[in-house]
Amino acid sequence: MLLLLVLLPFGAAFLAACMPAGSRHRPAAVSALATLAALALAVSQFDRIAAGEVPQERHPWLPSFGLDIILRMDGLAWVFTIMVLGIGVLVLLYARYYMSRRDPVARFYAYIMAFMGSMLGVVLSGNLIQLVVFWELTSITSFLLIGYWQERNDARRGARMAFTVTTIGGLCMLAGMLLLGQMAGSYELEKVLAAGNVIRAHDWYLPALVLVALGALTKSAQFPFQFWLPHAMAAPTPVSAYLHSATMVKAGVFLLMRLWPALAGTEAWFWILAGAGVCTLLIGSLFAIFQHDMKGLLAYSTISHLGLITVLMGIGTPLSVVAAIFHTMNHAVFKASLFMAVGIVDHESGTRDMRMLRGLRRAMPHTAALAIVASAAMAGVPLMNGFLSKEMFFAETMIVGGLDNWWMSVAAVLMGLFSVVYSLRFISVFFGPLAHDLPDTPHEPARWMRVPIECLVLLCIAVGVMPERVVGDVLAVAAGSVLGPTLPEYSLAIWHGVNLPLMMSVAALGGGVLCYLLLRNRFELRERDRVPVLHRLKGAQMYENTMLGLSSGAAWLLRWTGTRRLQPQLLVLMTAMVLVPLLLARPVHDLVTPSLLDADPLFAMLWLIGAGCAVAAAWQAKYHRLTALALVGGTGMITSITFLWLSAPDLALTQLMVETVTTVLVLLGLRWLPLRFQPEHLKGRVPLESWLRRSRDLGVALLGGLALAAASYAVLTRPGATALRDFFVQRALPEGGGANVVNVLLVDFRGFDTLGEITVLSAVALTVYALLRRFRPAPESIAIPVQQANDVDPAVNQKPAQQARDGYLMVQAVYLRLLLPVMGVIAVYFFMRGHNLPGGGFVAGLIFATALIVQYMVAGTDWVESHLRLRPHRWIGLGLISACGTGIGAWLFGFPFLTSHTAHVTLPLLGELHIPSAFVFDLGVFLVVVGTTMLILVALAHQSLRSRRVPGAAPSTSLSSLSPTKEIR
Repeated sequence: MLLLLVLLPFGAAFLAACMPAGSRHRPAAVSALATLAALALAVSQFDRIAAGEVPQERHPWLPSFGLDIILRMDGLAWVFTIMVLGIGVLVLLYARYYMSRRDPVARFYAYIMAFMGSMLGVVLSGNLIQLVVFWELTSITSFLLIGYWQERNDARRGARMAFTVTTIGGLCMLAGMLLLGQMAGSYELEKVLAAGNVIRAHDWYLPALVLVALGALTKSAQFPFQFWLPHAMAAPTPVSAYLHSATMVKAGVFLLMRLWPALAGTEAWFWILAGAGVCTLLIGSLFAIFQHDMKGLLAYSTISHLGLITVLMGIGTPLSVVAAIFHTMNHAVFKASLFMAVGIVDHESGTRDMRMLRGLRRAMPHTAALAIVASAAMAGVPLMNGFLSKEMFFAETMIVGGLDNWWMSVAAVLMGLFSVVYSLRFISVFFGPLAHDLPDTPHEPARWMRVPIECLVLLCIAVGVMPERVVGDVLAVAAGSVLGPTLPEYSLAIWHGVNLPLMMSVAALGGGVLCYLLLRNRFELRERDRVPVLHRLKGAQMYENTMLGLSSGAAWLLRWTGTRRLQPQLLVLMTAMVLVPLLLARPVHDLVTPSLLDADPLFAMLWLIGAGCAVAAAWQAKYHRLTALALVGGTGMITSITFLWLSAPDLALTQLMVETVTTVLVLLGLRWLPLRFQPEHLKGRVPLESWLRRSRDLGVALLGGLALAAASYAVLTRPGATALRDFFVQRALPEGGGANVVNVLLVDFRGFDTLGEITVLSAVALTVYALLRRFRPAPESIAIPVQQANDVDPAVNQKPAQQARDGYLMVQAVYLRLLLPVMGVIAVYFFMRGHNLPGGGFVAGLIFATALIVQYMVAGTDWVESHLRLRPHRWIGLGLISACGTGIGAWLFGFPFLTSHTAHVTLPLLGELHIPSAFVFDLGVFLVVVGTTMLILVALAHQSLRSRRVPGAAPSTSLSSLSPTKEIR
């Protein structure tokens, strides 16, 4: 059930991402239904949780490391789950009417549902490492949400800033979690929470506390990291409402509550959290007063209220934890409603600038009433939910601070006073004469756009009037999951008599009203552009300066230690490859010394030829690229023969096909490179410095080759070297279902490695294609090569398609076209036999790709693409889906990822057939190999199409004249 709870939002995100960008109703409906279903599942668990149960699910994850995917829902997790899903469904409804028809709405819903799933993963995680994974997922998805309007500079800047700060904090938190797991002896949350005494007495406690606190403080925008949150206001208002109320910034305080039993109760905990919280609540509330953007005001008020919660967690008493949880719930309700109200104002009037807005209650009375009530809850007015939790805050600062730490009570009252001031500033836009110079004429929004605010405001009033009846049980369940079964005595009554916390509340309310009137009438609050005293505290500017300094430092380091030339880079790599193993090497005992008498003269001659080709290729690479390419092909052929000699036909066949394909592709690429040296320059005298440099490079290359050869020989001849071979030979048929050990090794035993390799191959092919789309050859390489410039030869003026149709290539074209289906059958043959005999998906893919390459070589790009719809992108995508689907299928049946199974099927005439699941995986390899090869081939072939285009010519309607993006589907 809990796994379904987490997967529902991710499933809705996937469905929304597959919908057209302009779709509005379908992604909203799918997202809302998935959220409502998850909310119903969560609500159904309350009775079990209230009875003391902790629903928990465990799924294998990394058993070799002792890690499982653990999902657990105690009272605290249940409260946060309800906040994430309950406010989430209201935000989804609100967004349906807020988002413009010009926005890619499907992408918005995909992002926000993925974010919702990530947040649920955080609150339901029962494993510290798993929690960190979901934590970083929230950073990634929030980056996408904040930067949703990617065409705006402020959105891109705010997204980068939020991502950088929270990700760095997440990395610190990961280090802290690793320390906690080592101290507790387990990464399971229950065991870590039960080991609180052991953790607090450990020498690593302080480093772990600081690292975990950095993760929480950066996520919840606490001092000195509070600067990123106001810049996140560039996100759409539904995103801001969701991030500020129930999700992103609440993750930090959730982490403090979650780990309170393990980390709280020390002076370090108090001073780190209480100090950061006090600074944050004062700075945030003071900055909020002087904002002119309504969303900016709410952003700084969020910072201030999160500081209040952090102070309560820092105080560390059981009653302060109850107050922190209570205020977290209250803040989520009134802050979401306030952000939605701001979105309505902006949506209907065209601005959020409070210097322009006034008298809005005349144009939108219902929205004004809702916003005023929610603002009263934010200010802590009696009979509102915010009043109760803020009075608990005043009581805790007074009791814990006492006379020794009186500054805590003063800071609390100041924060309450400032909150009244910025709440009055916020609602001032609804009073006075109606402004007529607004971008749009303000009016009430669509009825359903206002419903989410009405629900939340009604909850603010209900909690404020009947707190015990509305949230009493929920608060007790949430607090009990943190504090244990014994809860402190507290009362949610509206009236506690005349006491000091009440007087502090009255002082904050009265002082706030007087302060606002003074600022408005005497200090022209609407015209002030900066915060008194604290305007020099520019965290965002410090961040930008730091990032600029890092960029400049990296550029300086790259300039002095790096180079764009390949030769020096290879020199450093080869030198390191030689020196590092020599420094780490230890004497090898029982090393078998090779005997020259056992060497086969023919085999030695083959190796001498291969070595000679390699050295000659290196010698000719600078002057004669074509010659060097042919010599490299000779080295590859010798390697293939070597594999065949050593009874490895699979490797020999693969090497042969790889040499064939890469030689053709590199040859096509060389066509568009300019000459390095003109022929008349090749006979010059080589300077002594160049000879010395080449001699040095030759020596390093020889040493590197000899070092690798020696290491390989030492590994292959050491005692027990055959154990690995015997392991796979003995298990290939009974466990892998195939007699071809090499193929079974690739698609079964080491299937995960193969999946990674084809993924990298796909990424490389797509990168090459993208680069070649923008590549424009040098002007001197566009002309016909000298070898083809012959006025007597009629083929000079013919295109490849004409040469194949009625020119000198007509005979070759006929039988090579007939050869395509024959080579296709051969590819199928090698593919089908690969599990038991030499062959497989990789070899078959190269054979079929070679058949297509031949068609391009003979008939040309025009003819091939007018007759064959290749679409290599789809080949790559289907290949990766097939390979991943095999692994996921095993996973769904309860087996480890990519576990292979064999089905035995009896068919008429054919008899019994065994069909392993690795067959589908190998099919994915085949599709990826064909797709990547053809994608690179087509990208190179299109250079000839572009080079033949005449500037100003009318575009052709033939397939060959289409742009690259339309040619390859």
